[in-house]
Amino acid sequence: MSKKATAIIIIQAGLIVVLLWLLVLFSKDEFEAFNEEEEIESPQRVHTEAGISTIILSAETQQQSDIRTEPLGMAKYQPSLESLGNVLSLDGLLGLRSQYMSALGDLAVAQAALANSKNDYERLSLLNQHDRNISDRMVIAAEALYKSDLAKLQAHEAALDNLRYTARQQWGDRLGLGMLEPKPSAEINALLEYKQVLLRIALPAQQTQPTSTLHVTPVGSGIPPITAHLLALSPQADPVLQGKTYFYVAPAANLRAGMRLSTQELDTANMMSGVIVPPQAVVWYGGKAWVYRQHSTEKFVREPIDTDKESDQGWFNRDKFKPGDSIVIHGAQLLLSEELKYQIKNENDD
Repeated sequence: MSKKATAIIIIQAGLIVVLLWLLVLFSKDEFEAFNEEEEIESPQRVHTEAGISTIILSAETQQQSDIRTEPLGMAKYQPSLESLGNVLSLDGLLGLRSQYMSALGDLAVAQAALANSKNDYERLSLLNQHDRNISDRMVIAAEALYKSDLAKLQAHEAALDNLRYTARQQWGDRLGLGMLEPKPSAEINALLEYKQVLLRIALPAQQTQPTSTLHVTPVGSGIPPITAHLLALSPQADPVLQGKTYFYVAPAANLRAGMRLSTQELDTANMMSGVIVPPQAVVWYGGKAWVYRQHSTEKFVREPIDTDKESDQGWFNRDKFKPGDSIVIHGAQLLLSEELKYQIKNENDD
């Protein structure tokens, strides 16, 4: 190869090296500029104060993101009292009434027998005292019959007392003793004629006094609520349900013995004051309900709410919030996303 050709090759190789160096140099500047653009951080909107995450949004950002707030107003909440019960069969009461009527008949027979034997004994005793027109043996026999009839009468009276005690213990004075009357009252007659049925309702523990009327619904029947009226206190508890028990009566048209019943009545004695948190303000996270409370013009903090008491307008809260507190009613989900994004970023930094 000639010296001229060798020189040309060397010159070309040098030019290639220079071009590669220039390419690397300019590419490095562009790469660093690109990285600088990538490393530009978005504004820091989430801050931790005393262990609480606070989201800070300017008024302009709130407007652009359509974040809207609204103050909570005063609200009243009337809790409901739920109770259970059942329709009772009258077999036990009818059995007691039948026994009592039979015992009354036996008592009447015993009273008549006693009156007759007493008259005979007194008559024979007088005849015996006047010149012994009647023998002592006949007087003794008459006296024995009289005392026997007296003992029978006392036994029938004791049987009636025991039936009354049983009725009072099992069914109470008004119902149990009322069922034993020869001429029952109108309310007892309505039960006997199956115009009304007897209910036993177990009231919840927090209800100290029964209401005069209840609206009962057969469990799982789809029947509209039926109005029941208080009859009397029940001396016996329900074998399944806990709580104070009371007897109610209700029309028999849609109720059958053995049906389980449920009731739901407003608790007028325990009206509460607080606020109603609307559904659109609530976000769900970690299995709990949260809202964002506005602590200042630009600060928002996520706080839990109670979901135990629900109304048609939302959830009633009385301890954690008060009337006038401002909460986010539109855009709460965006705030939650911003907060979670911040948390994930911090975990990655670690």
